[in-house]
Amino acid sequence: QVHVVESGGGLVQAGGSLRLSCTASGLTFDQYSVGWYRQVPGKEREGVAIIGWGGGGMKYADSVKGRFTISKDFKEKTVDLQMTSLRPEDTAMYYCVFVEKKLWALLYRFTPRIDSGYWGQGTQVTVSS
Repeated sequence: QVHVVESGGGLVQAGGSLRLSCTASGLTFDQYSVGWYRQVPGKEREGVAIIGWGGGGMKYADSVKGRFTISKDFKEKTVDLQMTSLRPEDTAMYYCVFVEKKLWALLYRFTPRIDSGYWGQGTQVTVSS
């Protein structure tokens, strides 16, 4: 059984930084691409950043380019999202999703709902002004 867990969320002032981390058990880490998504109540989930199974192929939403960095640690088997210069509009529940290699195109398009992916329960990020 696959289990995905996000951590690292919290409350931070505008301009500050946070580092989110995501790990999964029950799957072969290097066979999966990973995406970070976020969602606020009443809005559709949106893709923030993705990374390919081999650790390359990073892509970012325009709203976070230059501020967020996604990375994959094959030793620790975590996928991190380093967030800097945070803004109040970054406030959301952040989720990570593990997606099989063959479904890379879904992730690349920041598809909001990937039913065949393995999602975590999310970690809340709140940025105060």
